[in-house]
Amino acid sequence: MSVPVGPEAVPRARESVAGRFGEVGVAPGSAFADAVLLVVSELVVNVLRHAPRSPVAEVGISVGAGQLVVSVADAEPRLPALRPDTMGAGLQLVAELAAEYDGDVSAEPAVDRDGKVVLVRFNMPS
Repeated sequence: MSVPVGPEAVPRARESVAGRFGEVGVAPGSAFADAVLLVVSELVVNVLRHAPRSPVAEVGISVGAGQLVVSVADAEPRLPALRPDTMGAGLQLVAELAAEYDGDVSAEPAVDRDGKVVLVRFNMPS
């Protein structure tokens, strides 16, 4: 889902992801759904703050092998600091939410264009 970067980016990203919950087996309104949406919010806010060259944020959600993965890509090639002692408050919150579901956070250069993608993995609750 391409979300134009601007004042409506966060609500649009959240709405797009929430709209896919039925497809990926997430119960709307559950604590897990809330955690996923908060992660989406924080990652899109980071695009707004730290990726000024990005006209859009590419937001994705996928499920496989018992995991739900949220991805947010932007045009900024600089990878975020992901060590606990160097993370900003937003990424720290993202890491804590992922850890609550035995997941993690990673970042890697984009494969098919300039920029990066931040990936947050959650183990799906039973």
